[in-house]
Amino acid sequence: MTEAQQGKYGVSVTLVSVQGTERSVVHAAGEAFAKGQSLYIRYGELQPGPDGREAAVRNTLKITGDGLKLIRHGAVESEQSFQPGQQLPGFYRSPYTQFNLTTDTKTLDIRRSGRSLDASWEYDLYVYGELSGQFAISLKIQEEPQS
Repeated sequence: MTEAQQGKYGVSVTLVSVQGTERSVVHAAGEAFAKGQSLYIRYGELQPGPDGREAAVRNTLKITGDGLKLIRHGAVESEQSFQPGQQLPGFYRSPYTQFNLTTDTKTLDIRRSGRSLDASWEYDLYVYGELSGQFAISLKIQEEPQS
């Protein structure tokens, strides 16, 4: 790999999450970099804070050949891992609550094309062993043109 391929580069991130009839969309600017066989994507978003004002959350996606992990820091701390056919432990912490969770990934499709990436996955979310929801996620990462 050349140094340019290993270095950080700007990306635009679009994350669509569907649970039942609820659909949320996050558009964010971020950065991507490769480390070993993994691709890392970092981006920020705002979440409602304890005082009603918006608070920053830093998200890191670690994408490997057969899975991905979402790590969040800031107003919300959480970790979720996704690998097809696997039930994987995670957690969620905010100023209001905290709990352990498990993701049971039904499908995961990751397509990389140069510095762009499309991923989609479906999973069941369990909180304390009880089914909390079924989610369908799509993620689109596109390299930002150099200015």
